[in-house]
Amino acid sequence: MASHAANLWVLLGLGLAGIVLLTKRLKKTIKADFGAFIQKLELLPPPQPAPPKAPHPLTSLNFAVSEVFDIEGYVTGFGHPDWVRTHEASSQTSPVVLALVEGGATCVGKTVVDELAYSIHGENKHYGTPTNPTAPACIPGGSSSGAAVAVAANFVDFSLGIDTLGGVRVPAAFCGVIGFRPSYGVVSHTGIIPVSSSLDTVGLFAKDPNILHRVGLVLLQLPFSVQRNPRQILLADNCFQLLKIPMDRVLQVVINSTGKHFGRQVLKHENLDKYFSSKVPSLKEFYGQKINGDSKISSMRLLANVAQILQRYEFKCTHEEWINSKRPVLDSSISAQINETLDMTDKEIEICKSIRTEMRLAVNSLLKDDGILVIPTTAYPPLKLGSKEIFSEDYENCMFSLLSIASISGCCQVTLPLGYHDKCPVSVSFIARHGGDRFLLDTVQTMYSSLQEHADTVAKSKLSHNAVNQEHAAEVAKEKGNQAYKDKQWQKAIGFYTEAIKLSGNNATYYSNRAAAYLELGSFLQAEADCTKAINLDKKNVKAYLRRGTAREMLGYYKEAIEDFSYALVLEPTNKRAALSAERLRKVFQ
Repeated sequence: MASHAANLWVLLGLGLAGIVLLTKRLKKTIKADFGAFIQKLELLPPPQPAPPKAPHPLTSLNFAVSEVFDIEGYVTGFGHPDWVRTHEASSQTSPVVLALVEGGATCVGKTVVDELAYSIHGENKHYGTPTNPTAPACIPGGSSSGAAVAVAANFVDFSLGIDTLGGVRVPAAFCGVIGFRPSYGVVSHTGIIPVSSSLDTVGLFAKDPNILHRVGLVLLQLPFSVQRNPRQILLADNCFQLLKIPMDRVLQVVINSTGKHFGRQVLKHENLDKYFSSKVPSLKEFYGQKINGDSKISSMRLLANVAQILQRYEFKCTHEEWINSKRPVLDSSISAQINETLDMTDKEIEICKSIRTEMRLAVNSLLKDDGILVIPTTAYPPLKLGSKEIFSEDYENCMFSLLSIASISGCCQVTLPLGYHDKCPVSVSFIARHGGDRFLLDTVQTMYSSLQEHADTVAKSKLSHNAVNQEHAAEVAKEKGNQAYKDKQWQKAIGFYTEAIKLSGNNATYYSNRAAAYLELGSFLQAEADCTKAINLDKKNVKAYLRRGTAREMLGYYKEAIEDFSYALVLEPTNKRAALSAERLRKVFQ
């Protein structure tokens, strides 16, 4: 009996020792601050103005900045200890940081960036990789990894990072927070270590869209203006084909939220590969026959190559002397990219810069003042720490094909979290024209809550992925039908609308649109039947009543036609077509 009790105490002792060791190991693995911070500090805002003046706009908020922003009295480390050892403390604070502090926010520290802020992975062998709070076994994304983690873990209300080819957007997507890349050049770069002078943009992380909006207005020094709703929201079909999760896990959320706020009529579909091929002529000049109509190399992939060329070229122009003279120990993947011979003539570099200019014009022309382009932020969910897939060709091609759109064009982009898929964060990105920053921030503030609601609904939905994919495919077929209709190819339009109906047979618009094409061909019985089906599905479909009225008039069913036009007028009292048609038929046939 005594022996049994002794054995029990031994087992208990071993168990407790194991728990202590495991606790210590976990503490080493996940630091108290999730490894987000390089340095804690405090920059306090000025005193509040006396009433009746309004308080500072960012009162009560705190924030952190990536280790590329100068703060007086501190060495800006650039993600590398050799940089710290070879540089003096900053004599001035970055104007961007000062503006936020003067706006009432408190700066509480500097956060980890990738080595020389060059990568999009978030792993730093010198200071440790910040722990992704939403997926601890996965990379946090870079280069501004610590800034994203600080917000995701609720250490700060917002944070600043630098976005060159995704340095803010990728960690925002991987850590499940909002990430905002403003239009190129609208925020001062003074007091910030450059990575690529023509691509760098100060970026912003937040969890709350209202905080994003408040800080964004101060950061961008935007005046008050009346909020505008988007008149078109473009879904970049070929971009969603790159997704490594079911694409409608993202698309359906955007479609549902857009329909709730603005109506589905603002939704359009766009193939960016074809669009950029036609609108960026210097791309063909640079790559020659690789971008002809038969090529399998997409224009977006070639644009990604251009972005990486510009980044490498401008990084080397700025920092090569320091690298060669100080011989810092660099991560092998970063060293390979930086030291790789860039066999480019001055003329070729100038063509790359021309491509950048043409891209801005192309995106601005596509979106105008009131359009939003919707793309996935990243093709991949956050990969496991140490994953070799990070260095695969497919990973880089897919990721940079998406990230380079805003980087090359200089347009503004916001990354929005949409819950989780297989326990990893899901996100989507909205892009607006260069200079459309306020419009983009306003749109995000309007849609954010419903995006989260629909993301939750879609994630919990029992609908199969196949059913959701069919709905998207039906929308694509409808858009093709609309284009054929505009081109007066009536029979072709009917074919596309029929395809849409086969994929999703409970959509009144598909039947109503097919009826319009039947009317053009004089197929009045088919048009009447389609309109009746549309009305059964949607009692308020004004177009269906108008088209059925026209079909019935042509068939000689004048009484029924008058009823259709009259009902359309009840639904839409200002509809001149309905009023004139009903009045004309009454005079003749009643």
